[in-house]
Amino acid sequence: MNNENLLPEQPIAMPRIGDTAPDFTAVTTKGTIQMSDFAKDKWIVMFSHPADFTPVCTTEMSGFAQRKPEFDALNTELLGLSIDSIHAHLGWVQNVRENTGVYFDFPIIADIDMKVSKLYGMLQPNESETAAVRAVFFIDPSKKIRLVMYYPLNVGRNMDEILRALDALQMSDKHKVAMPLDWKRGDQAICPPPKSLDALNERLQDDTVEKVTWYLAKKDI
Repeated sequence: MNNENLLPEQPIAMPRIGDTAPDFTAVTTKGTIQMSDFAKDKWIVMFSHPADFTPVCTTEMSGFAQRKPEFDALNTELLGLSIDSIHAHLGWVQNVRENTGVYFDFPIIADIDMKVSKLYGMLQPNESETAAVRAVFFIDPSKKIRLVMYYPLNVGRNMDEILRALDALQMSDKHKVAMPLDWKRGDQAICPPPKSLDALNERLQDDTVEKVTWYLAKKDI
């Protein structure tokens, strides 16, 4: 066979905000899951880490485990992933539990064939061809991707920001508002700007919101 006639392997496009989360079946530390059926009626925070038994990943996974009650309170299921075997995952979970008392009580995908990593753009060759970068996907109950974060191998994530962003997404949906810089629960939210002259005039007469200017108004939620 003439290798010159072979087409190069086409890269898989990274999922984008607004896309339906790509479906897959995978073995995890909590059993086999199907993404399209996983965590019905819940949000999902799906996150990858480069490898088991590594220092930065241990701090991150411990952080997710220690703050899992906060994700539970936001009706959110955690779902981890790395390109390791199920045996490595189980050994790491037990090692961390024995040495620190922290238990990773959420499913971790054993993506040894890199199927899910490639499907979600977690493998970035200029960073590594065999280890997933630190990706975070926020997936709503309809299985739509709502927010994506990517970190390199050598920088850990910020758990406060992950929880803040999750809360902001949910509150924005609930109250049909937008969130300003550094928003956190208890802060005012931003009202949608007027889209017609009639709506503009109504906004100018509206004393129930705090108007910085006609297109920037805030309210309590």
